[in-house]
Amino acid sequence: MRLLPDNPAISWTPYGYLIYLAPFVLKPVFLVQIPFERTLSGIGLLVFLALYFWGWWLDDRRKLLPIAGIALLGIIFAPINVGAGSFFIYASAFAGNLQPTRRAWKTIGILCSLVGLTAGLLQHSLYFWLPALIFTPLIGGLCLHQSTVRTADLQLRLSRQEVQRLAQVAERERIARDLHDLLGHTLSTITLKSALAARLASRDPARAAEEMRQVEGISRQATQEVRGAVSGYRRRSLADELASARIALDAAGVVFEIAGDVPAVSSLEEGVLALSLREAITNVVRHAKARRCTVRFGRDDQGLRLEVADDGRGARGPEGSGLLGMRERLASLGGKLQRITDAGTRLIIHLPQGGASEASA
Repeated sequence: MRLLPDNPAISWTPYGYLIYLAPFVLKPVFLVQIPFERTLSGIGLLVFLALYFWGWWLDDRRKLLPIAGIALLGIIFAPINVGAGSFFIYASAFAGNLQPTRRAWKTIGILCSLVGLTAGLLQHSLYFWLPALIFTPLIGGLCLHQSTVRTADLQLRLSRQEVQRLAQVAERERIARDLHDLLGHTLSTITLKSALAARLASRDPARAAEEMRQVEGISRQATQEVRGAVSGYRRRSLADELASARIALDAAGVVFEIAGDVPAVSSLEEGVLALSLREAITNVVRHAKARRCTVRFGRDDQGLRLEVADDGRGARGPEGSGLLGMRERLASLGGKLQRITDAGTRLIIHLPQGGASEASA
């Protein structure tokens, strides 16, 4: 059976603190000639050790029980052993570990009052009350300071762990969003081109072979993009996404138009816009059943404007994970997304000028 809890913060030090029992132990051993007093001191020592080691297992208010017991030993043995003043010091050391701080100081104050009251009633010499009256508040205050520092260190470690956990969660969510956008678009294009190649295989083998070569190229490109998304170093330009959008929409039989000039933006803004464009085109290919799709670039009083409009059946249901991921990316730069589904679907993206720099600040 262990006397102390398995706590690296205390280790073996409680055994070393027992050295301060020397005044209580030496008096009956060397100075007392009455066997009864020696026996009584021995019993008191055993009771103290039981309370002492028990106190190391308790937390907060439960420590008041061994504190009261040890202080009571100090009062009981004060008439026969001047070394009993050390009991008040041990009780004060335990009191310094109480929470909150106000309770700890209140308990230490009560112990100091007991020392003074006991010394006054018994008319003890300086050997009893002076060390006890000095070291009871001193040791209690030191233990309280150490307890406060340990609590602050623990809170700091927990805060760091929470920050690391949140960073890991955010990174997993980023990867999940990026993979959804990357693979959703690419797999839709591969599916359409593979189906087209299958239809052309019998009547136009050369065209079917060309479609399959494009499928191979798209697959290789997707592999590189997935690796970049996982590593966090992917930089996809708007020009690349517009080219990919044309390939995907052509394979789906959708006429693709671009209106306005591609804006000059920061790399971070371009990455967010490129992924947003990819998600919008993926939704057109998968769900819209549209005949025409238009991408418009422009500026208004809200900053940069990117609109993706189709003449399909429109979307009436709740937003999926792709659009939610798009909103989160845009929000990180101070942007926003508007979805209009009255005639076809229009996704309007607004991104304020300098959104990337503001977000990073």
